[in-house]
Amino acid sequence: MTVFLVIIVIALFAVTLWQMSKIFDLSKGSDIDSSQVATDKDNKTHGMFMLLFVILLYVITIYCFWNYSKFYLPEAASEHGSHVDNLMFLSIAIIMFVQIITQGLLHWFAYKYQGRKGRKALFYADNDKLEFIWTIIPVIVLAGLIIYGLFTWSDIMNINEEEDPMIVEIYAYQFAWRARYSGEDNTLGGANVRFIEGVNQLGVDESDPYGEDDVVTTELHLPVGKPVLFKFRSQDVLHSAFFPHFRAQMNVVPGMITQFGFTPTITSEEMRSSEYMVDKVANINEIRKDNSKDLMQAGEAPLDSYEFEYYLLCNKICGQAHYNMQMKIVVESEEDYKAWLEKQQTFGEAMAAQKESQLEVSTETAEVAVVEKENN
Repeated sequence: MTVFLVIIVIALFAVTLWQMSKIFDLSKGSDIDSSQVATDKDNKTHGMFMLLFVILLYVITIYCFWNYSKFYLPEAASEHGSHVDNLMFLSIAIIMFVQIITQGLLHWFAYKYQGRKGRKALFYADNDKLEFIWTIIPVIVLAGLIIYGLFTWSDIMNINEEEDPMIVEIYAYQFAWRARYSGEDNTLGGANVRFIEGVNQLGVDESDPYGEDDVVTTELHLPVGKPVLFKFRSQDVLHSAFFPHFRAQMNVVPGMITQFGFTPTITSEEMRSSEYMVDKVANINEIRKDNSKDLMQAGEAPLDSYEFEYYLLCNKICGQAHYNMQMKIVVESEEDYKAWLEKQQTFGEAMAAQKESQLEVSTETAEVAVVEKENN
């Protein structure tokens, strides 16, 4: 109802302005030119406005690039990330170069060749040479970008099996992630959503021997410098696994397995201690400190201090809690990674523990039933 009333108020306000403009036109003197034909003065004024507009546009553009470049992501933390960044910045450079020239000429010509009384515009039917030039140049530039992009994409997507990449499954569901490591055999066990029950949250096939040593975790640990091949599965809807600092993203589609691979090159600790991240974290904590003062005055708990971590995010709007669908990523040395992995419970151990627990419950239930029967 409130929105409807706001729309009515805005509409009435627009009608009022329109009626006021009509009154203003009626109040003009008889000596005012009301022919609605642009005069030399009108053309000169609009030409100046066009010129001023493009100058203002360039000033704003320079200001934005200068002032907001701090919001760029830091250097890529994966081997292929620099190629993605190069492709993006090359595209931006070409777009800005063309934009500056075309917008500059457009607004300058609007000023320089403004209409004047007695001046007649030149009728220029066609020019095959000009049309060829302004057609072939974009074709060459776009073809170059596309070919460069295809080679870059091919290098990223074609995983070299000879490097023996580590196989990790990323499992998505509303609204969280799970990681499944392929264990010592580096082969993931079969899985199907029909097998989801109890601790088997990913539906791993118990009859598949390759799944015995698989490790399921809620936190993704990766060894630095080790190629990783990710296999993506979704339990419910379409998700998108987004690794912003690694310049990687892949759709996670229900009913099929997609894949993407990269090699981490910067550990979490190295990124955390970089100059860029130290300044960024300090700025964030300063903002949190100011916001905490207001919260404490309102009787609420202050905000915790922020510390940088890599995160896996969902880049598809997959439901109400989409914004909170994230998993912490820890990039560390291979020794630290192996030490962490050894502490994790394998799928076989988890299922054995579940069966043992169920057996104990069944035994206790049977004993209770026998006691009750004897008492009766």
